[in-house]
Amino acid sequence: MPILQDPSTKYRPVPLLNLPNRQWPLTSIEKRPRWLSTCLRDGNQAHVDPMDSEQKLTYFNLLVELGYKEIEVAFPSASDIDFNFVGRLFETSGTIPNETWIQVLSPCRPELIRRTDDSLKGAKKAILHLYLATSPCFQQICTNLARSLIRDDPSTADTEWAFEFSPDTFSDSNMDFVLEVWEAVKAAWEPSIQNPIIFNLPSTVEYFCTKISEREKICVSVHTHNDRGCACASAEMAQLAGVGQQHISRFLIRTGNADLGTLGLNLYTSGINPGIEFSDITKVIDIVGKTTKIPVHPRAPAWYETLPSGQLVVCAFSGFVARERSGAEHEDFWQIPYLPIDPVDIGRTYEAVIRVNSQSGKGGTAWIGLRHLNLDLPRGLQVAFFKTVQKQADVLSRELKRTEIILKIQTSIRALSVWITVLQRSDPAASPAPEQGGKTRSSKHLRRMFKGVICIAGHEHHCLGFVLDVTDYVEHAIGEGKEVKAATYIECTIDGGERKVWGAAIHEDVVQASLMAFLSAASS
Repeated sequence: MPILQDPSTKYRPVPLLNLPNRQWPLTSIEKRPRWLSTCLRDGNQAHVDPMDSEQKLTYFNLLVELGYKEIEVAFPSASDIDFNFVGRLFETSGTIPNETWIQVLSPCRPELIRRTDDSLKGAKKAILHLYLATSPCFQQICTNLARSLIRDDPSTADTEWAFEFSPDTFSDSNMDFVLEVWEAVKAAWEPSIQNPIIFNLPSTVEYFCTKISEREKICVSVHTHNDRGCACASAEMAQLAGVGQQHISRFLIRTGNADLGTLGLNLYTSGINPGIEFSDITKVIDIVGKTTKIPVHPRAPAWYETLPSGQLVVCAFSGFVARERSGAEHEDFWQIPYLPIDPVDIGRTYEAVIRVNSQSGKGGTAWIGLRHLNLDLPRGLQVAFFKTVQKQADVLSRELKRTEIILKIQTSIRALSVWITVLQRSDPAASPAPEQGGKTRSSKHLRRMFKGVICIAGHEHHCLGFVLDVTDYVEHAIGEGKEVKAATYIECTIDGGERKVWGAAIHEDVVQASLMAFLSAASS
C-alpha cells in the first residue's frame, strides 16, 4: 500500500498536558544521574539471538569494570536461562561488588513475582522492578505481595532492598490515572528519604515530579525509547525536568533506552564526570559486539569513532594543528571544530580518526605531516599539496591511509628538493656594489637571475626564461642539536601574474634550504 497522503486520518499527535509553568527549559544539567544498565535484559526489544549465560557473564563483568552501580541483569520469570544466570551471579564469590545493586524485572502477577523473588536469594543489594498497566487497587495488591516476599521476610534480612515500579503502556494512559496508581503503590511500599521508591516513566516526567506527593521519598526514573530516534534528547530533557535515574543501554542495542555512551560523554564534554569509565572505548565496542552480535553503526555518534565501527562521523581536523602549535597541554580547554571530545580521553589516537579522501582532509593531511614528519606546512601549501592527495584518492576511489599520506608528502618533498649542477649569477647587479663615496648599494629591489641546470626525478631541466616573485616565506627547524635541519617553504608568483606556486625543501644549511625551496617552486 502507498503512504497515506493524509496521515491525520490514521495518526494523532500526543495530547498536550496543561502544565503552564514549565521549569525545565530554564535549567541546566549540573550532576550525573543514577545510571541503570538494561543491557542484560533480553526480550522483544533486545536481540534477535539472546545472549547465553557465558555471554551475559562476560557483559556483566564489563559493566562492573566500567563502574555501573545499578545493573538490571535478567527477567528471571521469563526463562530458565535468565533465572539460572541470576543465581550464578550470587553463587560465585566476588562477581558482584558490595556497592553494586542487582535489579530484576517482573510483571505484576503473583506467581511471577514469587518466581522472581526466588531468583534473588543470596543478594546483598537488590531492586525488584515490577510493571503492569491496570487498576490502582491491583497495583497496591501486587506491591504488598512483593513487600511481604522480600522486605518483610525475615529470611531476607541480610539483603538491602529497593523497589521500582513502571506503568506499562504509559503513553496510551490517562495521566491522572497513572498518578493515582503511583500514589497507591507508594502507600503500599512506604518508602523513606533514605531508601526512596523508584518510579519509572518513558516521558512526561515534569508533570509527575510536580504532582506526586512526598516527592522527597521518590526517585523518578526515565526509560526513553528510540523508536523515533529521540531517546538521548528525551533523556536529557527528562533530567532537566527532575529525573534522578536513567535507564540506559550500550550503543542502542535495545530499541528502548538511551545510549549511555552518548549521555555520559555529553555530560563529560560539559565538564561533569559521568562516573563511568570511558578510557578504552574500543575494548567496550569489541566485547559488546561479540556478546550481542550487534555491531556499532558506522554513523554512530562521534564518541565511538574507531575502526571498523563508527568510522564515518568525524572528518574535520583542521583544529589539531592549531592546538599543537599553541602548546596546549592534555588538560587544557578543548575547542576543536566538529569534534566535541578529545579522542585521547576515550583511548583514541588522532590518526585513528582522521579521514582523508577526495572530498575532505586538508587538516588531517597537515596533522599527519606535523606529527610524523615534523613538517609544519603553511596553510597555502596545505591547499596546494592537497590537490595531489585528491587526485590520488580519485584514482583509488577511496580514502587514503596514514602511511600513504606520509609517503606522498615525503615523495613530494624529495621531488621538489632539486639539486643544482650549475649555478651562475648572470646579473651583475645581483651583488651589491659600493656606490660613490664607499656606501654599499641596497639590494632590496634588485632582481637575481639563476642560470643553470636542475635535476628533478632523474630528468635535467634548464631554468631560464621566467621570473618568480617571492610572496611568502616560512621556515622552521626539524630536530635539535647537531642533527637539526631547516624546513623551508616558499610561495611565488610567476612573471607578476596571479598564479601561485609553492616550493619546499629540507637541508642542514638554512641558505641552501632556501635556495632549494625557491628552485623547487620554479620546478612546479
